[in-house]
Amino acid sequence: MTNETIDFQRNRREMVKNQLTRRGITDPKVLAAMGEVPRESFVSTEYRHLAYKDSPLPIGYGQTISQPFIVAYMLQALHIKNPATAIVLEIGTGLGYQAAVLSRFTRHVYSVERVMELAIQAEQNLLALNYTNITVSHGDGGYGWQKHAPFDGIVVAAAAPEIPPPLVAQLKPGASLVIPVGEPGNQKLWRVARSHDARIVKERLVPVAFVPLLGEHGYAEQRARK
Repeated sequence: MTNETIDFQRNRREMVKNQLTRRGITDPKVLAAMGEVPRESFVSTEYRHLAYKDSPLPIGYGQTISQPFIVAYMLQALHIKNPATAIVLEIGTGLGYQAAVLSRFTRHVYSVERVMELAIQAEQNLLALNYTNITVSHGDGGYGWQKHAPFDGIVVAAAAPEIPPPLVAQLKPGASLVIPVGEPGNQKLWRVARSHDARIVKERLVPVAFVPLLGEHGYAEQRARK
């Protein structure tokens, strides 16, 4: 079967039903967005026939697009309080898929990508699909994006050795950071919430497997290549 003969819309509906709803994704905003955004447009041609397989896929430069369930799980875990006015930060744009999903139920998504080539391609992908409420920047995501802080939620698509303090500092009261933390083979997803009285509450969620976050608050380039 060629990419031209694949019914991607049907595959997307089946993904929402079989991979997401049946595994505990209940947020209607997340489910609707996952059912709308064409994941096949955010993978290379050679992997398009696998676009709705419940697994990560390579996107080049040692990076991956996360499996659909993990994307949905992380976005649901953000607990966005007021989606219509929410300004959200994403760290690790990749080719733009998760940002596209987020953009369907938030006011604006700011996304930081460390690999310049991926940042450029993500902008092209998002422009082609007319997703205009997303701004992509090339840089070290561990610093967040102070210019547009504070945020109603922050989601990180790479694993850090520890929770980066700048990201916690850029949360609004009542907002959450969702981030994988730990060494390869021993990573856990964490939700870090800033309460309205400025307390920081940390909650460990589920085991995950992500590429490493690189940079000042992540892993060194040499270490990550081992």
